[in-house]
Amino acid sequence: MNKLPARAETEKIARLLDRDPGEFAFLAELPADDVRRLRELTVAALFDNAPDMLDRIARATKLVPAGVAAAISQKALGPRLAAAVAGRLEPSRAADIIDKLPVAFTAESCAHLDPRRIPSIVAGLDEGLLVRVSVALAERGDHLTMGRFVAHLPDSVLDRVLPQVSDEVVLRTGYALDSPQHLPHIVELMGDDRLERVVASAADGLWPEALAIASSVTGEQRIRIATLAAHRPPDQLDSLVRTVADQDLWEALLPLVAVLPDEDRRTVAALPALSDAEVLTGLVPAVVATGLWAQFLPLFDLLPEDSRKTVADAAGTLPDADLDALAREVDKRDLWELVLPLVEVMDDPAKERIFTLPAFQDRAGQP
Repeated sequence: MNKLPARAETEKIARLLDRDPGEFAFLAELPADDVRRLRELTVAALFDNAPDMLDRIARATKLVPAGVAAAISQKALGPRLAAAVAGRLEPSRAADIIDKLPVAFTAESCAHLDPRRIPSIVAGLDEGLLVRVSVALAERGDHLTMGRFVAHLPDSVLDRVLPQVSDEVVLRTGYALDSPQHLPHIVELMGDDRLERVVASAADGLWPEALAIASSVTGEQRIRIATLAAHRPPDQLDSLVRTVADQDLWEALLPLVAVLPDEDRRTVAALPALSDAEVLTGLVPAVVATGLWAQFLPLFDLLPEDSRKTVADAAGTLPDADLDALAREVDKRDLWELVLPLVEVMDDPAKERIFTLPAFQDRAGQP
């Protein structure tokens, strides 16, 4: 299971509840769709049963000009309560008041706005204001709130925002995007040069964020991101593999390695991290758990001899059920030519175990 989407959803729930994400770390082990649904239920629980007082305040704002309502929001309500009231207003009225507020106040309030109200409110705001608020959110480092808004911003706004925010902001916001299905379009808007700079910035402790973005795109975009990462200096690329090993993110990385051309895959296979016995022995259970043999076996054949032996020994000690699952996956995907080098490196007792497994026996009995 790719842990990154569930991790992002967990952080969003923690933000909604104003709690430390560490308190909800257990959620990151669940399927991302389940955690996303929990976030949606959390939003409903927080905003659907708002006190009647908010509706009374919202009705009162209709009796005064937008400028006066904006002044009251700043002086009497504050960012959190002002956002709660905005969620009870008609979108057009909310937009009129927001237009009169200082950008810094609006940016702070955005973090407390009902996420379901964002599309309709954004639609009523001036593009220039949307740009200024987006940049203010970036300057505040509020990537989770930016992640709520980005998918609802028109291309004309994104084209103006992207040059004004750092590569780090792009990575963190892409990771936190509420609608990851919009990432391919945003990556397209960035262009090749900006994408290269963004991937390069991942080496500054942001590899998980880059992996999350790469996992949300497909086709040529995924190949492009994987290739850009593979072309980073060896020490940076090695840090990627070690980060993946430390955080058990193999399911995010191996599909990227699988789409690399052979030359780049050899570069990955030669990294010091993939000669580290601790990394390799942790990799095998991850491949078993995720069933990513088709993505891993091409890389195995390119590893140094000692590394291949370490992997083979780890695979040889797997329970019979896991080895049989491996054989059946190999048979299903017709990967026999790729798995045989792995079996050949195993010691004799491990080979004997494998050859007596039902999946291998079934294969041997085929004409």
